Amino acid sequence: QVQLVESGGGLVQTGGSLRLSCAASGSIYITYATSWFRQAPGKGREFVAFISWNSGITYYADSVKGRFTISKDNAKNTVYLQMNSLKPEDTAIYYCALDTSASGSRYDDWARYDYWGQGTQVTVSS
Repeated sequence: QVQLVESGGGLVQTGGSLRLSCAASGSIYITYATSWFRQAPGKGREFVAFISWNSGITYYADSVKGRFTISKDNAKNTVYLQMNSLKPEDTAIYYCALDTSASGSRYDDWARYDYWGQGTQVTVSS
């Protein structure tokens, strides 16, 4: 059984910062990649950021490029999302997702990921 636990969400003013964490535990044989997605009220799931565990390659959604940074700590099996210059439109539930099967789907395709966390709420006030 694999568990992903997100933390670090909260309420912040426009222009503020938050750092989200995603800690993985359980029977993880191999991890290929981790991504962050978000879902705002009334909207679909949206890709935010991706990191490859082997190469460290990262990808970002255009809407967060230059403001968000994804990173990882292999020893702790933890991925972080540093979010700076937050905007009200960043308000959403943020989910981390783990790719343990290397399905070959695009990094921004939610179907690529095998495990999901429970989500952490991020609210940015104007």
